[in-house]
Amino acid sequence: MGSLKEVRTRIASVSSTQQITKAMKMVSAAKLRRAQDAIIQMRPYANKLREILENLSQNLESSAGGAYTKVRPVNNVLIIAVTSNRGLCGGFNANVIRTVNRMIATRYNELNKTGNVKVWSIGKKASDFYSKQKTMFAGQSNTLFTELNFANVAPLAEQFMKEFVDGKYDHIELVYNHFKNAAVQNVSAEQFLPLQPPTSKEKPVNKFIPDYIFEPVKEDLVKELIPKALKIQLYKSLLESHAGEHGARMTSMNKATDNAQELLKALKLSYNKARQAAITGEILEIVGGAEALNN
Repeated sequence: MGSLKEVRTRIASVSSTQQITKAMKMVSAAKLRRAQDAIIQMRPYANKLREILENLSQNLESSAGGAYTKVRPVNNVLIIAVTSNRGLCGGFNANVIRTVNRMIATRYNELNKTGNVKVWSIGKKASDFYSKQKTMFAGQSNTLFTELNFANVAPLAEQFMKEFVDGKYDHIELVYNHFKNAAVQNVSAEQFLPLQPPTSKEKPVNKFIPDYIFEPVKEDLVKELIPKALKIQLYKSLLESHAGEHGARMTSMNKATDNAQELLKALKLSYNKARQAAITGEILEIVGGAEALNN
């Protein structure tokens, strides 16, 4: 047990930390509400757009989607890792990095040995990790979360789409945290390109398909909708990750605040015991001195 001064210093330090974690929890809760509203509003639009695209693609040849649906032998792979710019959010960032590393080690191990697997990081935490691996690091976009909107995300999606069409990459994967609720974020790995039409297994059985009159023809509509769908997919993924970050941070700060409270209880108990021991010692010294004078 430390001295009274040491225990008092620790109590003051833990109390200060508890105030910080409590404030960070409240800030994250406020930001989570806005981020959650944004992703809830985006999901119906993104899902409906993909449903329309799938309905249009059901009776078309696979080549009708143009260059974005073209399947080539996989010789060069790009993995887009989406993390946050800040820490203190539990395993939020580590889970994405771990998933990307596992994907590279298992699915693309042979290509990685020849340097044909690249990682593009969105968020400083992924950039800090992969920028040290020069042969693997393809680039970074760390300012998107500063002002997250479709206008800022669309140019990055267009860059990935152009690199795929030009043949720089044959396969592009997207790894991010899918927001479920404030306490749960599931790491999701999605194929970004090539975009494949639904297979026969994905087609609903006995589902009524409306017979629309299309103007212009289906092929032109598909080619127009695919770039928009890809941009929306990337934007939606960033919104999911953004909401998940604040949820993870709020949960982490809540746990940190509770842990600080438990630690304060233990420190105050130790302080009281040390104080009682010091008082008892002083009383014994006084009694002993008084008896010595009487004798």
